[in-house]
Amino acid sequence: MAGGAFVANDGPAPDYGGRLTLSVLMTCFVAASGGLIFGYDIGISGGVSQMEPFLRRFFPHVLEKMAVAKHNDYCLYDSQALTAFTSSLYIAGLLASLVASRVTKAIGRQRVMLVGGALFFAGGAITGAAMSIAMLIIGRMLLGFGVGFTNQATPVFLSEMAPTQWRGSLTAGFQIFLALGVLIANLTNYATARISWGWRLSLGLAGAPAVIIFLGALFLTDTPSSLVMRGKADEARAALVRVRGAGADVDAEFQDILRAVAVARESEEGAFHRMATRREYRPHLVLAVAVPMFFQLTGVIVLSFFAPLVFRTAGFGSNAALMGAVILGGVNLGALMLSTLVIDRYGRRVMFMVGGIQMIIAQVAMAWIMGAQVGKSGDAPMARPYGVAILVFTCMHAAGFGWSWGPLGWVVPGEIFPVDIRSAGQAMNVSIGLGLTFVQTQSFLPMLCSFKYATFAYYAGWVAVMTVFIALFLPETKGVPLESMGTVWVKHWYWKRFVQPQAKSADALT
Repeated sequence: MAGGAFVANDGPAPDYGGRLTLSVLMTCFVAASGGLIFGYDIGISGGVSQMEPFLRRFFPHVLEKMAVAKHNDYCLYDSQALTAFTSSLYIAGLLASLVASRVTKAIGRQRVMLVGGALFFAGGAITGAAMSIAMLIIGRMLLGFGVGFTNQATPVFLSEMAPTQWRGSLTAGFQIFLALGVLIANLTNYATARISWGWRLSLGLAGAPAVIIFLGALFLTDTPSSLVMRGKADEARAALVRVRGAGADVDAEFQDILRAVAVARESEEGAFHRMATRREYRPHLVLAVAVPMFFQLTGVIVLSFFAPLVFRTAGFGSNAALMGAVILGGVNLGALMLSTLVIDRYGRRVMFMVGGIQMIIAQVAMAWIMGAQVGKSGDAPMARPYGVAILVFTCMHAAGFGWSWGPLGWVVPGEIFPVDIRSAGQAMNVSIGLGLTFVQTQSFLPMLCSFKYATFAYYAGWVAVMTVFIALFLPETKGVPLESMGTVWVKHWYWKRFVQPQAKSADALT
């Protein structure tokens, strides 16, 4: 096959069968628990950032500013040093994700999860024991390195291990665990806020989810695709039999894995170079950039980080703001669990668009209420019913994200890339996501101070753009085996001009 790019033929996608065996469930459970690491950090930093003992020790200037700036509720927490505490993790995660693809290809998905868990445990220990801002930043950067590795490996691990007909639900488990981590973090902040050293407990407990994934990964086998890529075909077949069940006929699936890997090896070019320069990889390149970019521009990430601060702006007291964050996390988790029941029934596109419309409505309503009640100057006190309405619409927004972009932002990148660029594609997805997370966490509070209520209208506009993009350019991938994913591009109204159908090469099996 010329050029080494494998595109499945234009026939129907094969059905390999595959059952939800105990082995595949346990494997996916451990891998998905990597989301706990990311989720716990997303939820913990915003709550800790508004605890007075924490601010008094590390950021006393913020407390001083709050004392004299109460005339403008939008700007109470606008501090670049304070946002650097949150965002430093994500610049470190970005750096780690840039090398994670090569490391994953060399040592496999399972060992990368071990490395990520160990780094995150070290980071949690250092931040919990921090005596200076420097220790905080060093600990946060170690956490970021752990996030960069685990976020690259675990979604791919899940998509490669899951049976085709259950791939969406099982891959969505990563986001469910992420949401669970956010909820646990918010509950932890609510419980520790009354203790003078509670912030240490909140930050130090980041090591707990790291222990779960590290110990669990010790008992996992690597994915068949990863093992074949590293020349371990016998181990790969044994791993496939293990996750599909002892009585399963895995020959067809295994042969397709061998074929895909063999074709991938025909090219000596690097995966990133192929994806950037080859015409047949144009749809993969566009979606590798667009999906993480739009995922961040839903506004959910910064609302998860800074939910307690947003609720304080809306007139909640300190404890009520933390409880509002708990409610928000619970709604998001519930929506994600609901999504697992329908993601492989109704498909990706419908869920993307329904969730997008729901988020637009919620964000426009939040902008209108904040503008009418707090005003442009931020000096008007918000009546309690309107504060509750902000909480309701924030939960509506979180629910829309929870059954659309939340799981699908991980599911789709985990399944659309052919095996030769799968690690590189996922690394690009993670690095762009973490890079934009850094930019947004560093800029959200200044944006809230400058744009005021229009901040929420800004995110609503982006959600409208991304919903139209999905409707036009995302093919449906529900029920399509990974090794036959080329069929969806061949049939798409736009991408078919870049990807042409090719017959499977018999030589690829040798």
